[in-house]
Formats: sequence, structure tokens, C-alpha cells
Amino acid sequence: MSEQGKTILVVGGGISGMTTAIEAAEAGYKTVIVEKNTYLGGRVAQMNKYFPKLCPPYCGMEINFRRIRPNRNIRYYTQAQVDKVSGSDGNYHVSVKVQPRYVNSKCTACGKCVEACPVDRPNDFNLGMNTTKAIYLPHEMAFPMRYVIDMSVCKGMACAKCVSACAYNAIDLEMKPETAEIEAGAMVMATGWSPYDAAKIDNLGFGKYKNVITNLMIERLAAPNGPTGGKIQRPSDGKAPESIAFVQCAGSRDENHMAHCSSICCLATFKHIAYLHELNPNAQAYMFYIDLRAQGKYEKFVQTISAQANTTLIKGKVAEITEDPATGNLTVTAENAVTGEKVHQTVDLVVLATGMDPTARENKLPVSLKQDVSGFIASNGNGIVAAGVAKQPTDVASCTLDATGATLKAIQSIVRR
Repeated sequence: MSEQGKTILVVGGGISGMTTAIEAAEAGYKTVIVEKNTYLGGRVAQMNKYFPKLCPPYCGMEINFRRIRPNRNIRYYTQAQVDKVSGSDGNYHVSVKVQPRYVNSKCTACGKCVEACPVDRPNDFNLGMNTTKAIYLPHEMAFPMRYVIDMSVCKGMACAKCVSACAYNAIDLEMKPETAEIEAGAMVMATGWSPYDAAKIDNLGFGKYKNVITNLMIERLAAPNGPTGGKIQRPSDGKAPESIAFVQCAGSRDENHMAHCSSICCLATFKHIAYLHELNPNAQAYMFYIDLRAQGKYEKFVQTISAQANTTLIKGKVAEITEDPATGNLTVTAENAVTGEKVHQTVDLVVLATGMDPTARENKLPVSLKQDVSGFIASNGNGIVAAGVAKQPTDVASCTLDATGATLKAIQSIVRR
């Protein structure tokens, strides 16, 4: 049981953060999750399927939510960020700023407010590929299962149609920010990652050509709860692509962008090729890569996908992507490193494998952290522990294992004091 009621503060409510909080709480320690998004689940919630079993994220997420709900040792704040940290090892005082949701705990997620709302906004959960209303549920299995209002587009009391439509008095347009004060014996940084901004890579055409998308975008397109209901379509005309070029290391292993390798991008691309062939077995997939990485137990999966007749692997860094404005088709230019030949492959759609950019690289926390040149966090030995992708690029299964280890380190930090 926890000594002197010490609390473990977990920064980040993705798969690593939830695992850390749950494991610590079930061992008898009080835990607090601070999550900047409107829901727990992080990037895993946006996946269509994830390794090792290639199952939908909700099968694992729902188990975690079930473990969180009844556990009195766990508190969580969404739309929240660490504002101030004072104190020292084993005795931290943390101030957390919690932004208003404008919807209180009376919400039953009935959806009547959405029917009444006249304002649309880009759906950030689906990476802007469709829209929601100004009042919205982050996604269909969101935790907490409660609506939220985007006040950057909401007309507030000048409209208030959602207020009138709600039979439960759950909407409070005057809700204010709050500050939570937390005494923590240890902190676990599970701040996760963001996909690298592909618009920064000038030669690959993202943001310039509609039919150049990212690996996270195809993940959402393939998802049944995604913007197209699980259909992989071209953004320009909604057609199902007959050919897709998958471009690896989009921004990764590049001193002008991200020097590190994100480790899982190759494996994710083979998964995306599998998505494509599930929908259209005759579609052609071309994978342009520098080197292939497939962690041990996944090698058979890679070999199976690679051996398919309509899958072509080309070892070569892509130099340029151009568009035929009449058709929206794209031509990928690269040099084949094996044959020395220049390749000009025309396809319907291009998917860029953007790497994992650690959130902590730009979103600095008000506490002293050891970080490597890429922004990944190293445990500092003073009651602050890193977990999951905040520490290094890794897959979902490895994140849960690492988070369990981080839990033990945090508990040891408390016990030793």
C-alpha cells in the first residue's frame, strides 16, 4: 500500500499513461492522470487495428476503461495540462490547469444537442477529413462518454440552441477554467507522440496535392468509425484507388527534419497494404523504402504481405512526387538502390509514412527533464519516470510493458523516500 498517501501523477492518458495509472492504483497507490485531449486513449484510439493481434483498439481500450471506472484510487482530468511544478524528489506540488468542457456530468450522450447545433467544425479525431458540430462527442467510444463544446467556433449565448435542446441541464456555456492542486510523490511522463508534419517536406506534396495523405490518415479511412465508414478513398474524388504508393521515412532519418528512425513505420505500412488488399485484392501496392525494420515476432507478417503478387517493394528514397492535374494521379520518382535505375511510378494515391515526433519536444513541461536530441525523455532518477513513446518509438504492446515497468520505478521512488 502507498506510504503516507503519496500520489503518482501520470502526464498523458494514452495507452502508456492509462496502463501506468491502472497498475499503480491496483497495487494500492493513488494516481492522477492529466490528459490534454478531451478523452483518454491517445493515438491508439485513432487506430483501425493494432499489433500484435491486429484487433480494433476498443477491445483493449474497453478493458482499461472498465478497470478505471470503479477504481477509487484513480482520478483523471481531460482538457488539462501541467501548469506549475515545485518541490523536489518524493514531494512534488503540481498545479494543473483544466479547461472547461461546457458540458457537465449530467450528460447522457443522447445527441439531442448535436441535432440542434447549426455550426460545423473540422473533426480533429479524423484529422480534418470530415466535420462535427460545435458540440460533439470526440468519438463513438470516447471516455469519458460526454459531449464537449469547441468554443473557438461556438456562438455561445448568441445561439444557445444546444442548451434548449438538452433535457438534462447538462450544458453550461458559462463554465470557467479550473486549477487542480496535486501533491505527488512521483511523476510518470507518458506524453506520447504526434505524427511529423508532412507539410514541412516540400518534395512530397502533402498539402499541395489532395491525393497525398499520411499513414495516420489511411488508418482513419480504413476504420469503420472513420470519415468514410471504412472505405479507403481518394480525397479528390472519392474513388477507391487501384494503386497506392507507400513512401517510407517521410521526414524520418533526415537531419533536416527528424534524425531518428521511428522503428514501427515499416510494420505499419505492411498493415496498411493488408487493409488495401482486404478491400480490393487486385489493387497494386508499391512500397518505397530505405531499410526495412520488422521486430522479431512480426517478421512472418511482413514476409506474407511482401510475397503477394500485387505488392512491389522498391529500395530507394523518393526524390519527388508530382501530380497530373487532369486526373489527380501522382507520379513518384525515386532511384532504385538495387538496380540503379530511375523509377517513375504513377499511382492513384500516395501514403506518406510520417514518423513519431515526441510531444515533449515542443510542448515543454514546467519541470526539469533529461531529453535526447530528438526530444525523447529519459528518467531523471529524481522521482520522474518516462514511459512508452515519450521515452522512445515503440509499438502498442511494448508500450504497455514499458508502462508497467515505469509503474514499478515510480513506486520504488516513493518507497525509498
